[in-house]
Parts: sequence; C-alpha cells; structure tokens
Amino acid sequence: MNRSRLTTVAPPAARALARREFLRKACLGLAAIPLISACDSTSASGVDGAPGGPDGATGPDAKRVDGGLSGGWATGGTASMTGKASYPDPFTGALSACALVATTTEGPCTTTSDLAREDVSESWTGLPVRLGFKVVDSSCNPVAGAIIKIWHTNLAGVYSGNTPNPGMCSNNDAAAIAANWFRGVQTTSSAGIAYFDTCFPGWYNGRAVHIHFQVKSGTTSYKVSQVFFPEDVTADIFANHSEYSGSGQPNTTFASDNVYGAIPTGTRALHILDVAQMSDGAMLASKVVTVTS
Repeated sequence: MNRSRLTTVAPPAARALARREFLRKACLGLAAIPLISACDSTSASGVDGAPGGPDGATGPDAKRVDGGLSGGWATGGTASMTGKASYPDPFTGALSACALVATTTEGPCTTTSDLAREDVSESWTGLPVRLGFKVVDSSCNPVAGAIIKIWHTNLAGVYSGNTPNPGMCSNNDAAAIAANWFRGVQTTSSAGIAYFDTCFPGWYNGRAVHIHFQVKSGTTSYKVSQVFFPEDVTADIFANHSEYSGSGQPNTTFASDNVYGAIPTGTRALHILDVAQMSDGAMLASKVVTVTS
C-alpha cells in the first residue's frame, strides 16, 4: 500500500505486528524517567487519567469532551478545520502550582529533520486535531522562542521519515520513508504558545495512542516526553469514527502501556491532553509544560 495518502485502513492483523512488537520492546528498553516540569491549570481535576477540559473551550464553538461522546467528529484531515478562526483559546485559565511531568523515551522512530510548519499532515486524512502547547517557566511565566517538535503515526499506526529503524517504524515502505507526515516544529509566541494542525494518531501493538514531543532552546534540549488522549475519547473514536473503526480498538490501555506505567502515578494526569470538540467537528487538544527554572 502506498502510505503517502490513505484511502483504506488495513485491519490490525495486517499492519506489521512484528514492527509494532519491536516498538513496544524498544520503548521498554529506553523508558528511563528523568524529569522536566509541567504546569497544570486550575481546571485540571488532578485525577489520574481524568484531566479537565481546555480552560477556554466554552461557548457555541466548543463542546467539552467528558467521555461517552459518539459522532460529531470531522473526517478528511486538516482541510476540515473550516472553523479554526473561531476556536477558543485553551490557555485562558489561571495557572496553579507547577508540577513535574516525566520525560519519556524518544523511541526508535525519530528523525534529525526539524520541519518548521504548522500543518504537519501532508494532506493525510483522519480526524483533524488542533494541538496546542504552552511553555512556561517554574514561576508559570511564558517562555517565548522555545522550539517544540512533535512526531506521531498516521491513522494506520505507521511512522514516516528516515528513522533509525525504517523496517520497524515504516515497515520498509518507500513512500512512508520518503515522507515526513505528522512531524514538525513550531516556535512559541510571546505568550509561550505554539500550535500544530494534525490528525488523531493510529495505534500499534504494545502502546496506547500517543504523541511524542520535544522542547528545546538553541542547542539546549529539555528532553522528550509523550502526551496521551483520554481513554474514553480514544475508545469512542476507534469504535465510531469512519476512518478509524476499521482498525479495531487499540490493544494497549494505560494500564498495560509500559511507558505510561513508568510515569510516577501522581503526575500521570499531566500527560493527558485536555480535549474538546469544535463546532466543525475537529478536536482541540492542549497541554501546558514547564521546562525552565
């Protein structure tokens, strides 16, 4: 299959389970947990795996996602973000005390390229996601000019790019290796905020659905980490979304994901994205991270 553009999704059994098993084992071997910092807003519940929604996600252009939501999600990728200009600011809430979030393994599917772009989809289809990060210091002041790099799979659970392990990350698919879908960097604004337009990731064996990110400034890297989606939202998407339901449910939950499980229990909620459904069916997902003293 030419994975540079998706028209159908193969079932999990046909999606290179050997590659996925390698990814699972690689993550196990690399999942050391040094720490960086993150900040939570006062809207966060603090309950493991059950964060609050975006602080600004209210009003007619946003529907808070509290689980059990079926239908209403957009299809067709980032081109479906027709109402983006009206999306609420998810970072309007006052910040409370900052807390530490674990730095996790970068995994075997990294690339050396830093592609500066907001839309990282390369025209792939899927549930469109407006992904926002706010970078602050330990006093919760915004950090301007920080570089945020993200990478994740397409909806079939495949990574793009010239990675250290193309057989395992991309199943040696030449089109996937030549592409750079769902990879990119953005620089934070004066408010410490950066956004990406992307699509909801797919799943592969041994991992809960996740997005890798790195925060750096110049030659200084603040390590890498991963963010996850609320499990009930993920389950709903793979059960009911027309572009994901053919893949079946992810075979790994937070309880069995070894990367998530290695994060200290008290800080796991800080790795769960706050999400809301926009009026055009896109997802607004956001997180605040603290990386400097």
